[in-house]
Amino acid sequence: MFKGVWVQFQTLLSSPIFLACVSSWFLAQFLKTLIKLFAGKVHSIKELVELLIWRTGGMPSSHSALVACLCTCIGITEGFNSGLFVLSFCFFMVTIRDAVGVRRANGIQANMINRIGNLLKDQGLVQEYKNLKEVQGHSPMEVIVGCILGFFVGIGFLVL
Repeated sequence: MFKGVWVQFQTLLSSPIFLACVSSWFLAQFLKTLIKLFAGKVHSIKELVELLIWRTGGMPSSHSALVACLCTCIGITEGFNSGLFVLSFCFFMVTIRDAVGVRRANGIQANMINRIGNLLKDQGLVQEYKNLKEVQGHSPMEVIVGCILGFFVGIGFLVL
């Protein structure tokens, strides 16, 4: 049984679609890290590693790059009229809507609530206030660049 799981895992790791998606995500994170590094917004090695591996928000959107790459790869391999492509396209649309809409709005709201909470604390109207996490969403341009990046990485892995 374990041998069968290992074979399936090896198959996944050698899949051009999987490799393209992981590469598009990593390339977007790498570009995001370089941009922040050259802008002087990285202040520690920990922050650099965090940016490179996991941090959300910023240019380009790694979420957008990954889902655009996935959608492109599935369209090319399975056909643009396949059910699998339709599923990946719907997943793409939900992810893009979330990146540019919901998560961005949540971040803006958390920022405003934190300002109000800290102001109330400074004025002595509340004894303690713990800041909310300000989730960074994406601007439309960050999402568009991520989508373009993902599209071309997908094309590159499957066509070239």
